[in-house]
Amino acid sequence: MSNRVDYIDQLARESARFADAIGQAAAEARVPTCPDWNSDDLLWHLGEVQWFWAAVVREGVSGDEADKLKPERPADRAGLEAFYQQASRDLGEILAASAPDAVAWTWSDDDQTVGFIRRRQAHEALIHRIDAELTAGVRTPIDAQLAADGVDEALRVMYGGVPDWGTFTPDPARTVRFLAQDTGDSWHVTLGLFTGTDPDGGVSYSEPDIHAAEKDSGAKTAAEISGSAADLDCWLWHRPTLGPIQRSGDPDVLGDFDAAIKPGIN
Repeated sequence: MSNRVDYIDQLARESARFADAIGQAAAEARVPTCPDWNSDDLLWHLGEVQWFWAAVVREGVSGDEADKLKPERPADRAGLEAFYQQASRDLGEILAASAPDAVAWTWSDDDQTVGFIRRRQAHEALIHRIDAELTAGVRTPIDAQLAADGVDEALRVMYGGVPDWGTFTPDPARTVRFLAQDTGDSWHVTLGLFTGTDPDGGVSYSEPDIHAAEKDSGAKTAAEISGSAADLDCWLWHRPTLGPIQRSGDPDVLGDFDAAIKPGIN
């Protein structure tokens, strides 16, 4: 699916749309989808995220090493805007100049490449563009192909990824088909249980989880969730949709799916 999306182009577009939307919001305006933040906090967040990933690729360092290089937050809106614009340009340039298969640190246990960063940052900019528009009281469309790829990333990477210290135990009887009605993309999602103990913090987990197959085989599922690709992407990220999400099938399976994604994506 990812070969249908030009991540460098979409990163530039979504980053510019974010800047336009955030520029329409007052500095102290609350972000409805991130209630602990105001508009300036959101601007700083995406700026520091884009700065961080540019530093990881440009300097060839780990996340911890990049954090040590992070600059101080600018004191006012003008400084934040200048920082964001520079960070956004730098990220686009370094990702465009690096091959997708070039090795780079990421938080993923499965993918340590620039390609992973390209994809993740295109979707990071998209979701925060939506946050900025909601803060400013405007809403513009989402590219359908980018949204479908966002659904794929949300289901298979952001929710469905399993760290090397954990185990996912599937329940083959509890399955959901996700269907993007406008693009025709679909995903076969299996519910199950995630267990394991995080070696960094010593926290043990035993909680509902999901796993989406790379390709939907078309096998019968216990339930189905459908809508436009954009609405499904927003819904998975706990952002407001513009259209309805249709749900059918086993209500217990649908409820278990809701429980699995309730914590959201950090």
